[in-house]
Amino acid sequence: MKIGILSDTHGLLRPEVMAALSGCEAILHGGDINRQAIIDALERIAPVYVVRGNNDRDWAEQLPLFLDFGLAGLRIYMTHKKKDLPDDLSPYDLVVFGHSHKYEASRQDKTLLLNPGSCGPRRFNQAITLAVLEVEAGSVHVNRIDIPHGSKAVALPKTVDLKGQIETIMKETQKGRGPMEIAERHGWDAALVEQIVRLYVTHPGVTADGIMGKMGL
Repeated sequence: MKIGILSDTHGLLRPEVMAALSGCEAILHGGDINRQAIIDALERIAPVYVVRGNNDRDWAEQLPLFLDFGLAGLRIYMTHKKKDLPDDLSPYDLVVFGHSHKYEASRQDKTLLLNPGSCGPRRFNQAITLAVLEVEAGSVHVNRIDIPHGSKAVALPKTVDLKGQIETIMKETQKGRGPMEIAERHGWDAALVEQIVRLYVTHPGVTADGIMGKMGL
């Protein structure tokens, strides 16, 4: 059985992610989804098991903070933050979490601890990752999937009111719109919008001026 594992999409579902998940019979999402449309799209591939992240607001109130279930002969535990895991992980074969945006795969006795990283909007030069788990005849193999970054730098038009653009992007994100949708609605550079959304959702309380400062503007 192939199980796709991802986290921290923050409103962005890349075509490369959809391609990587093709053929999976189940998908696990570790939270910070950002909008229902992400779950709906994943469910068109396979059944989705999902937990709520700290950035999943009102729309996600019905989503659980923790999941404890069986799948493919494995007992699985899921939550968004690693610090919220149970003290005793020995009953579980697989533990999935997210939040840090950093890929991690380790073992604690028989338990596989897996953070698939983030495959949502890129954060500077941090890796864009997810995982596909292959379960067969009692053996478990983890495939880390890395999605290449696009261009390393975002060109910033000199004539654009960047602060106003950032404020608009912040408002659109509050409404649950993802980076690609925002870029298409306003005809803006998708990579720039993606970077701004990433800074906004990962720095609660940040202002437009603060985002400009973090971008070196």
